[in-house]
Amino acid sequence: MQHQTSIPDSVIQRVIARCGTPHPFAELDPARTALIVIDMQNGYMRADVGHSCVPTAPGIVPAINRLAETLRAAGGGVFWIQNATDEKSRQEWSVLEEQASPARRAARIRSVSPGTEGHKFWPDLDIRDGDEIVPKFRYSAFIPGASDLEARLRARGMDTVLIAGTLTNVCCESSARDAMMLNFRTIMLSDANAAMTDAEHNATLISFYLFFGDVQTTEQVAAALKAPARQAVA
Repeated sequence: MQHQTSIPDSVIQRVIARCGTPHPFAELDPARTALIVIDMQNGYMRADVGHSCVPTAPGIVPAINRLAETLRAAGGGVFWIQNATDEKSRQEWSVLEEQASPARRAARIRSVSPGTEGHKFWPDLDIRDGDEIVPKFRYSAFIPGASDLEARLRARGMDTVLIAGTLTNVCCESSARDAMMLNFRTIMLSDANAAMTDAEHNATLISFYLFFGDVQTTEQVAAALKAPARQAVA
C-alpha cells in the first residue's frame, strides 16, 4: 500500500510563480546526489517489535530499492539512516522523553535501541557494499548531535539530497527542511515517503514544496539521473 499523493494545482501554480518552473531541481548531477533513506527499520514497520508501526512503510520499499540502484549506477551515493536511542541521547534530548508516557518511553527503548530487533533495517531493503549506514539520534539527521551525515556528504562533494523513508511528516520532513537550510538542494520523493495517513503525508509535501524545495516521484528523479549519460552518448 502506498499513499495517494495529491498536490493541488493551486499549489503548483504558486511554486511556478516563485521558482519560474514547477520543478526547481529538475536537472541533477548524479555524482553530487545522495539518496537519504530515513528510519526504514523494524521498529517502525513490524508491529510485534515496533513502538510506532507505519502501515504504509513496507509499500515504499520497491521504489526506494529501484532508485537506489539507479543512483548507484549513475555514480551517486546511498545513505541509510538508522534511528536509535541510548542513555546519552535521552539525557541530551530530554524534552522528547518528557512528552511521552512511561509506557511509551519504555516501548521506544525496546524498539530502537542498538542491538534490538527493532533497530535492524527492514530485511527487504537492498543495502549494498559501498552504501553508507548513518546512526541518527534525533528526528532530523542534519542538526548537531543527531548524526555526522552532513560531514559525510560534504566530504564526498554532494550538494543534492533525495529524501525517502518514514515518517514523511516527522523525521523525513525535519531532515528535509534542515538540509535545505544547510544549503543542500533538497527533493522529497512523493512515492518513497510514508506517514500514518494520506492527509499527513500530503500536508508535509505541500508545505515543503511551497517553501523549502522540490517534490518529485522516484520515476522523475530516475529519469533526471539518467539524462547526463544520454547527453554524453548523444
